[in-house]
Amino acid sequence: MTQRSDTPPVLFLSHGAPPLADDQRWTSELADWSGTFEKPKDILMISAHWENAPVTLSATRQKNELVYDFWGFDQKYYDVRYDAPMAPELANQVKRLTSAYGHHVERDESRGLDHGAYVPLKEMFPDADVPVVQMSMPTLDPSGLFDLGKSLAPLRDRGTLIVGSGFTTHNLRWFNPAGGPDVAPPTASSEFDHWAEEAMARGDVDSILDFLHKAPAAREAHPRSEHWAPLYVALGAAYASGGIDAKTAIDGFWYGLSKRSWTLS
Repeated sequence: MTQRSDTPPVLFLSHGAPPLADDQRWTSELADWSGTFEKPKDILMISAHWENAPVTLSATRQKNELVYDFWGFDQKYYDVRYDAPMAPELANQVKRLTSAYGHHVERDESRGLDHGAYVPLKEMFPDADVPVVQMSMPTLDPSGLFDLGKSLAPLRDRGTLIVGSGFTTHNLRWFNPAGGPDVAPPTASSEFDHWAEEAMARGDVDSILDFLHKAPAAREAHPRSEHWAPLYVALGAAYASGGIDAKTAIDGFWYGLSKRSWTLS
């Protein structure tokens, strides 16, 4: 159990698809995790499912529909609501901080939270009582996202929880619903997960940023890097606000994909 403090940690979580809500073990793990730190003032979410340049922030003026950015699921997953409060003050602070690092920041007042944001938040903060704003990834370049994360570090001092939301392995060719959530993972998934666990425990930022050349089965685990990339932002925020002390909060596999998640500091 992580020691509770007034300063929120930085998180990287594997967020799961909408049916995560039906997995009692995983939802319990997410709920228990949020109980290891004080409820934050607000939340900044960086999801694998929003790539947009320049840096763009989600709605802050009025509630918008969630972004149901998935297809072929049962209707119940499109009926899910998560009416978290707006976070205009947080958005202003993000703009101020990132602009000082040379980023042009825009607002998209028509955009709600996508499933990389609301699916895990609904389990971690089910009362939807913590203001949330989502920030786009303007690039998948590791160094660029790491530097963007460093610019966000001062947000922790005002009580903001910074969350990178992706997946520790993400190859949908491995996803076989017929096998069930507890199916044995492919060797490539387990090898990458083991490497990631050790690299994060060492705080080996260089290897994590250069995972395509350093990790086993990297291109199998991530045919495209968007689900690994939110970790770069989280690492940058943790690195710039006292250093990286990564602790696994959730481990195991879900339909062969590694759901490993970390508290970074």
